[in-house]
Amino acid sequence: MNNINFFRIGLIAITLALTPFAFAANSDKVDVIVGYDAKPSQAEKDRVKGLGGETRREFKNFNMRVISISENALKNVGNGKGVKFVVKDSPVFGMAWTMLAPSAPVEDSAAHKTAKVPADGTANAYYTGRNVGIAIIDSGLGHHVDLDEQACQYDFLNGATPGDEIEDKEDAAECADGSTRSDPLGHGTHVAGVLTGDGSGSNGEHKGLATGAKLLSLRALDDQGRGVTSDAIAALDFVLSYGHYYSIKVVNMSIGKAVEESNTTDPLVLAVEQVWDAGITVVVAAGNFGRDGHMTITSPGNSRKVITVGSLTDKETGDTFADDFVSTYSSVGPTLGDHVLKPDLVAPGNKVTAATSSGSTLMNGLSDRIGKCGETYCSANYLELSGTSMATPMVSATAALMLHKDPSLTPATVKARLMRSARKIDAEPTFAGAGVLDVDAALNQTGTVSSQALSPLMARSDEGPVILVEDTATLWGDASWDAGYLWTDGYLWTDGYLWTDGYLWTDGYLWTDGYLWTDGYLWTDGYLWTDGYLWTDGYLWTDAVTNYNSLYETSTGSISLDDD
Repeated sequence: MNNINFFRIGLIAITLALTPFAFAANSDKVDVIVGYDAKPSQAEKDRVKGLGGETRREFKNFNMRVISISENALKNVGNGKGVKFVVKDSPVFGMAWTMLAPSAPVEDSAAHKTAKVPADGTANAYYTGRNVGIAIIDSGLGHHVDLDEQACQYDFLNGATPGDEIEDKEDAAECADGSTRSDPLGHGTHVAGVLTGDGSGSNGEHKGLATGAKLLSLRALDDQGRGVTSDAIAALDFVLSYGHYYSIKVVNMSIGKAVEESNTTDPLVLAVEQVWDAGITVVVAAGNFGRDGHMTITSPGNSRKVITVGSLTDKETGDTFADDFVSTYSSVGPTLGDHVLKPDLVAPGNKVTAATSSGSTLMNGLSDRIGKCGETYCSANYLELSGTSMATPMVSATAALMLHKDPSLTPATVKARLMRSARKIDAEPTFAGAGVLDVDAALNQTGTVSSQALSPLMARSDEGPVILVEDTATLWGDASWDAGYLWTDGYLWTDGYLWTDGYLWTDGYLWTDGYLWTDGYLWTDGYLWTDGYLWTDGYLWTDAVTNYNSLYETSTGSISLDDD
């Protein structure tokens, strides 16, 4: 498969986007997700059947269907009435791994200190996420003394469609005995520990951030950390249909997939954005492909609406944060094709110890990473993992704390406050976003956003080697959200000038070719490029990833995510 052509063609048209996989697969049939401009009718299902296809999955809240169809008939799928896009039902993966070699663990307290978690006894320590439900779309939720035994789980693997029997709150509570829960991989349980673990099995040493929040596990990954896009979308569909029974206000997705089309036609992006628009804050991992350069943000982290989180490596030097850095593996923006400035912020994600499930794939395969409590082993299972998977729940948990303090906050305001309150560091915005998660400052932030708080676009000017970035004050509808305050505390990175005079990084250099980022241009009029112009004239970031497939081969343990 020619991945470069696949990524570029995917931005142009339905029929061309299908070409790379429609005639190259070995099997007779391929699974695709078809998007429509309205809810598809029975006549459309009959049409697909007439083409020799089978409708494998339908959604209650999304105008999409999953069909299985022969390669030869695939080119006709896009000819149906109201068809907006046809894309492959691509693999999704968990965004954590670790090298199979011992290393010195980093104390969880260091990560909490770096993220400035409110200290016990302070006013903000009162907020624990009480009455806030967090849905985890991951590999499941194992049993652990740190986690609520009454947390429910629903399984969406391999086309499973749970939930049809849920008609009221009593139906929703029937799974509260924990009997439906399992996590053969251990990844989802680890994420849950970072979110809400109470530290019971470690004398409080390995504790989560939002200990008062309630969890709902929606399993979309198997015991090897793999799944397909439609299973993740089905989990999001469940959130829209039944999430209110579980008080879901936050969705954590420490999973992702390759960017294979524009975010305007990526079904996973469209699904998370619909959940966001319903008033639920969605937090997603940026991906672990930063060592392959720019444009390595994974989907749905390429959405302009949701909160995309990168990883910070904490050097555990107390209150000295100057030696901390964006993890080398943390995916880097802008996003491929659409050129969205991502990630939105970073959080500690390197060598994080948290709960995991007994007998899981990760627990068995990484015995040297079993967490300790001081100088002795803990009374429960803990594991050290690295990745943006671990950073993401720190931000999700913070969102839960913010919603505990003020339940009226919209997802856009949560995002805006997280970004403006983030601790600014000396790093390019496509690496660090708005900076490092600061939990205490986020809880103290004020101000609201009436618009969507879209992450800004980046573009190369047609007037020369100048990179333009949308003005967030205009984009978000209020000067208080000016980019200078989101990314730089009101000051430019490189020369200390206030970012209020129309100049943007006036003496900063583009990291790949040495050209000035800007010469006084700012998108104060909200201008977006509309002529399809891409960075294809030699100024494209030369280290942008071109082959995601090889990066996902984590089963051999060949990928070392840890920063020592």
